[in-house]
Formats: sequence, C-alpha cells, structure tokens
Amino acid sequence: MDSLNSENPSLVVEAPKRRRVWHFWGTALWGLFAFAALFVGQIAVVGYVVLQKGDGISIEEAIRAAASSGTTISLSVIMGLPAVVAALWLAIRFTTTPFADYLVLRLTPWKNLLIGAVGLVAILGSWELLSRLVGHESSPDFMVNVLKSARSDGALWLLIVAFCVAAPISEELFARGFLYRGWSETVLGPIGAIVLSSLVWTSLHLQYDWYFFAEVFVLGLWFGYLRYRSGSTWLTIVLHGLNNLGAVIQTIWLAGQS
Repeated sequence: MDSLNSENPSLVVEAPKRRRVWHFWGTALWGLFAFAALFVGQIAVVGYVVLQKGDGISIEEAIRAAASSGTTISLSVIMGLPAVVAALWLAIRFTTTPFADYLVLRLTPWKNLLIGAVGLVAILGSWELLSRLVGHESSPDFMVNVLKSARSDGALWLLIVAFCVAAPISEELFARGFLYRGWSETVLGPIGAIVLSSLVWTSLHLQYDWYFFAEVFVLGLWFGYLRYRSGSTWLTIVLHGLNNLGAVIQTIWLAGQS
C-alpha cells in the first residue's frame, strides 16, 4: 500500500514489497523453523511424561519408558500437528499468498486419487516382494513395539489417529505443501523440488533403518509427483493417510503372529 509523506504530500512513499512465495533460502530457513516447531511440539509431550514418571526412578529409565509407550508416542505425534501448522502460518504470513493457496489445499478429480492409489499399491507391493527376497522384515520393529504398547494401554484408537491423520497432515503440509511450493519456483524446478523435499521428508523418519529409509524416499518421490501432477496437497495427505493405515493394519497382523 502506498502512503503520502506528511512533510511533502506530493512525495509518494512505496511500502516494501512482499514476496509471493519464499524462494530457495527462505523456504530452507523457514522449513528449518517449522521442523524445529514440530520437534518441540512432539518432545514437549515426552518431557511432560518423563517429569510425571520421574519420581522414584532415574531420568534415563523415565525417558526409556516414555519412548517405548504407544500412548506417549501417539500424543507426541498429535501435538506436532498444531506446532507445525503454526510455524507454517507464520512463515506464509510474511508473503502475499493466502495460507490455503500457498500450500495448495484444494480438491482434485477422483482420477488423480485413483492413479495415486494404484501407484501406491504397486510401490508397496514391490517393496513387500523385495523384503521377502532379501529376508528383511516387512514392518519395522519400532512400529510393532509401539502398537503392542498402545494396545495394552487401550489406546489403539489414539495411535490410529496419530499415525493415520495427524502425521500425514503435518508431514505433507511441511514437505509437499511448503517445501515443494517454494523450491519448485526456483532453478530446481519441479523435479529438483520433488527430490529435495523427499530427502528432507525421509530424514524425519530417524526411527527406521536404511531399508525403510529407501522405501520412505521412494514413496516421497511418488507423493511429490502426484503433488506436481494434481496441484493438490490434499491428495498427498489422503494417500499418505491410507499408506499409514495400511502399515498399521499390517503391523497389527504381524503383532498377532508374534
């Protein structure tokens, strides 16, 4: 908005222009801020539980107990959602683009959902076959242990909400929404943005080994392509949720076999 100088009405002072989107370094730095907010939101729950359990046992024992609790981990994942949304809202507040437009929160034709689901099934089926060929477990031990803990606490429903709703929304808004949007409008272009945002997204899954890291990265490439093809982050959120739901169901089955 332009304003008049009070001493010289004829002199028009132009207000500083804001970017339509953050570009490479702006996206990277604000992305780091959003990641920190996600981490703080999640670790706050663990910290609270550790303080509650701290009486009579050592801090190390309290931390191990909190980290192995399905209920605590579920609450931690859920609390990461408002934290990352608040961080992204603040970052986007400094641009000229509305929040929903920046993150491309729009619906997409059913055709894209069908294509995305078929591709997802093909990728997961290929990794399942590879797991059997190389003798690697199909589901991480981490997930099996967390599920058993949540079920023993009577909080299986909370784990499903955390892993199939909260985690997909927070991670997709961060990776395919914010990071992809900024980086795709730089020299990286859509392909570079898909690869780089997938690498960042994969790095969020530190609880997995190299094998599952590779699987997560491949899924990230697929979600990134769908984000580019459809122009909709809602699509990748839904597919991410379906993927996690399938993983939870598989883990429930595997846990029942052990």
